[in-house]
Amino acid sequence: MPYTPEKPGLAPARDDLRARIPGWGVDVDPKDRPSVPRLQFDPDLSGARWELPEQQPEKWPRERSIEHSRLTPVFGTSCPPKGVSGAIRKFSYRRFSEGRAAHWMLLLAADRVEAAGAHAAALLKLHPDPIASGLRGEMNGNGIASRFRKKRTDVRHQWLDPIVVAAPWLLAGGASYKTVKRLRRR
Repeated sequence: MPYTPEKPGLAPARDDLRARIPGWGVDVDPKDRPSVPRLQFDPDLSGARWELPEQQPEKWPRERSIEHSRLTPVFGTSCPPKGVSGAIRKFSYRRFSEGRAAHWMLLLAADRVEAAGAHAAALLKLHPDPIASGLRGEMNGNGIASRFRKKRTDVRHQWLDPIVVAAPWLLAGGASYKTVKRLRRR
């Protein structure tokens, strides 16, 4: 409905809506609503046998927000912070509140540092992984044909994709080649 100076009509009556829309208002009556008992707070029905769950032990000092005095009772342990990216993450949690953009920008920077480290490690092992950047998906599963569909929003900048994907690898390869060449001369 467009915004006009006239007063909009009142909402239709329940009976009119029920007659016009099949299934409208099936849960208006609380007797017909299966979730109504759950909406009533009853401490005896909560099912919890504790006030606060037992605290999971820390295997290393965890990052924790400066807004909270303690860690949550359960937390993930699969990816301990390590290296430069871990130091950036620890600094972010130690120095900035979660409400500050600097906190989140440092966490993003830490992710980029970790990704760059993984790419460098793959390159040093002489096993670069350009497949992870989507080349395998382009070569099979109708990837190239899907790029020419008209409803894609990225059609205008598709020509940049090979450059964005290949440029870092070409630059790293060129830098490695020059470094090895200089070392051999010495």
